Amino acid sequence: MRKAFAVSALALLCLGGLAQAVTIETVPVADPGNAADTRYETPGYGAVGYTYKIGKYEVTAGQYTDFLNKVAKTDTYRLYNTWMSDTDYGSGITRSGASPSYTYSVATDFINRPVNYVSWGDSARFANWLHNGQPTGLQVASTTEDGAYYLNGAITDAALNAVTRKAGWTWAITSEDEWYKAAYHKGGTSNAYWDYPTSSNTAPGRDMADASGNNANYWGAPYPIDSGKYTTVAGEFQNSDSPYGTFDQGGNVFEWNDTIVSGAYRGLRGGSFDDGGSYLRALNRNLINPTNESYDIGCRVSQVVVPEPASVLVLGSGILALAGLIRRRR
Repeated sequence: MRKAFAVSALALLCLGGLAQAVTIETVPVADPGNAADTRYETPGYGAVGYTYKIGKYEVTAGQYTDFLNKVAKTDTYRLYNTWMSDTDYGSGITRSGASPSYTYSVATDFINRPVNYVSWGDSARFANWLHNGQPTGLQVASTTEDGAYYLNGAITDAALNAVTRKAGWTWAITSEDEWYKAAYHKGGTSNAYWDYPTSSNTAPGRDMADASGNNANYWGAPYPIDSGKYTTVAGEFQNSDSPYGTFDQGGNVFEWNDTIVSGAYRGLRGGSFDDGGSYLRALNRNLINPTNESYDIGCRVSQVVVPEPASVLVLGSGILALAGLIRRRR
């Protein structure tokens, strides 16, 4: 039976009333200080010195539509691409009305499929919006232009390639090492890595039933594999997760990372529905200019690890106890 994933939104009670907030389901990536994978390049990839969380799934069309409705009523920095509305190669997101009152909707059968036609700049603005607490408003510093990345209106290749992740980030586009570790690392602190992000050294199949695992959505026959849809639903291959529990890091859509691979290009990993299975392999590193918006490119985000609520509660209880002791000693 195919799993159903409710990954688009969550009702959140906020001051001033009930608001809708995007929920990004994450998985923890521990084993800080792991060695890099040096099988294909030196010094290699995948070494991360801290614990973090990563999106369990690619950012979906439903999540991105919520983002657009919050910050793109006036779409100053072109977060929407009209090709997104296509229900063959696109992600089923339609824009209605006129600036400054644009509204956005997504076709029901695309809500939990990955968003595509997003540039690196679009992805950074989405991460900034998460970092800032998902505010509503114009595309300004408090919504999209500052946060994990100081964009300040950057829309050209040169301007976007001058942007780096800031200290103190809470949500960000995955770095190449974060992405690589979550996709291929076997766990522990060694340099043991799989070749494919389905916890396997054998090339994945394309079986939608996925009974035995090790399957992904990439180019092959039949094409496409999901009843005429080129992308598959997030987590469709429910037995083909990575060692840390992510889905679709191989196939579906390429995913941006925030590494500058060269002076002009940002990194991509993971392959897509329109590329062969070799693009899913750990050795396959890709790059493209950061303003590129294509049907086979989407994104995934990382989240910094924060103290567990229980730890905060214990700390708070200790402070209260100390305060009581001080009061008693007066």
